[in-house]
Order: sequence, then structure tokens, then C-alpha cells
Amino acid sequence: MNENFDIICIGEGLVELSAQDSLTYAQSFNKYYGGDALCAAVAAARLGSRVGFISRIGNDYFKDFLLESMQMDGLDTSHIKIVEGVNGVYFVARPNDCDKTKEFAYYRKKTAVLNLSVDDISFDYLEKARILYSSGMIQSLSPSYDEALRESFKYAKENGILTAYDPNYSSSTVDLNGARDYFDSIVEYVDILLLNAEHDAQSLIELPAPEKIIRYMNDRGVSVVVVRNGKEGYTVGYNGEIKHFPSIITNPVDTTNNGDAFNGGFLHGIASGYPPFEAAQLASVVAKYQAKQIGAIKSLPYKDEIYSEFRNKI
Repeated sequence: MNENFDIICIGEGLVELSAQDSLTYAQSFNKYYGGDALCAAVAAARLGSRVGFISRIGNDYFKDFLLESMQMDGLDTSHIKIVEGVNGVYFVARPNDCDKTKEFAYYRKKTAVLNLSVDDISFDYLEKARILYSSGMIQSLSPSYDEALRESFKYAKENGILTAYDPNYSSSTVDLNGARDYFDSIVEYVDILLLNAEHDAQSLIELPAPEKIIRYMNDRGVSVVVVRNGKEGYTVGYNGEIKHFPSIITNPVDTTNNGDAFNGGFLHGIASGYPPFEAAQLASVVAKYQAKQIGAIKSLPYKDEIYSEFRNKI
């Protein structure tokens, strides 16, 4: 394809099976699709960005569902390889319709995407992007994926493509020392860093305050730093200035992948020419609407409802 892209993402596609009862007793599940970088990609695409996605999808019963879902959401899937293997699945339950007591169960060992390698990356394709985005979730599960991600970010950085990264650290997938190693190996190639205050910032950087985290990462060469802190809101650092914004999420129904929805809105804002502080305000509106419904990607909002509220904020 000859078209250019606002954003190209590298990540995984997962099948989401969602229940309203505890996983122990649930009798039926609703099927959606998910994945952290994929959620950000779709969030940006629904706002109007041109988004490409790089991945591997296993040739199992979920192949067509995943591929067609991405295409229906407007993603370019020309650089997704269909290979022998299986796709990851995760179960999420919300007993008593309560977001605070969510239950998760992930099944992603030996999935097709874990074999993604440098050979799967077309650097000519990356050159079509204004922004390259990914997260550290799968990086920590696969040496070949880790190498592919680092080489992609290095190439992008050297060729004037903005790079954006979310460590998305989880103690359930990788030990802390390993996570720090993966983070340190890629951060020199990162222009925009998007962090969760509790899981990423406190664990990987070990600094207590968003302002200190931002200054520390600025000193390491990261131009834009966003620290998401749940109900406390988010803090943005850019060009020597730091601003804090309160959360606008009220009465959330489901916050699964809410940070990824924020990231997608933020990257769309940057690709659309908004400065980081305004892009963060746009992202907060995306996160607000995404939390109103069930389903990580199913609940992502569209352009009209977001911009009608965003225009009143700037």
C-alpha cells in the first residue's frame, strides 16, 4: 500500500471473553477482542487517524474474528502475518457489575505473536508512519519480539519517526528486574513515554512523585512524559513545563484497558497537531467515554462524541 499513516502500532490481538458473574460460576460469555497496543490503535482509528498494525495471528478458529474485527475498525492489516499457531485469550468477569472486583485470567503462552521477529518488520512500512507505538507487555515474554521491538524503535528514532512507548509492567508476566532491563534497553529510542503511576513508574523508576518521574525521564532524553494516576488524574511534562489534570471519569462501568484508550487518544492528538497538553485533554475525554461501557475495545468511542466535548475544554 502506498498510503501514509498517522500511527503504526506493534502488538498482539487477543480474544476477550467477558462475563457478568464470577469466573467460577459464569455460564455464558460475550466475545470481544482486545490487546493493549491494539486497543490504543483502535482508539486512534475511531477518532480519525490512519493506523497500521503489525503482528502475527495464529491460524486457529479465532483468526477470522480477530482479523475482520481489526479491519472493521479501520486498521491496516497488510503487515499482520497469518501463521500456524494459536491466539491468546483472556477472561474477564465483573461480579455484581462492579469494576472494583474484576477477575482476570490470561492464556497467552506459546501464542503466535510470541514468535514475531525482526524478519516480520518491514522498515519501508515503518517509514510511512508519523508515530510508531508499542508497549512492553509482549516484549517481556519473548526474546525475538523484544529484539523486533528494539530494532523497530531504533530505526524509527534514526529516521525521524516519533516513537511512543508504554511499559505496561505486570508482575504476573515478568519479574521486576527483567522488566527494568527491557525498559532500559528501549528507553533511549523513546520520544513519548506513557506511564501508569502505580505499576510502571513506582516499580520501574522508583520515584514517588510524577514531577520527579518526568524530570528524570527528561534527563534520559524522553521529550514527552505522561504519568496516568487513576482517580488522581494525569500529569504531563513537555518542554520544561509540567501540568497536572484531574480525572474526568465518573461512575466507571469497566476500566479494562482504560489506560490504552487514553494512549490512543493522546497519540491521535499528537498526530493531529495538538501540543502534548491539549492532546492529553483529548485523551482524558476518550478514557472517560471508554469507561462507560463493557469491553476493552467494544466500548471505545467515536470521533463525533469525543470532539463535541473536547472542543469545550480548550
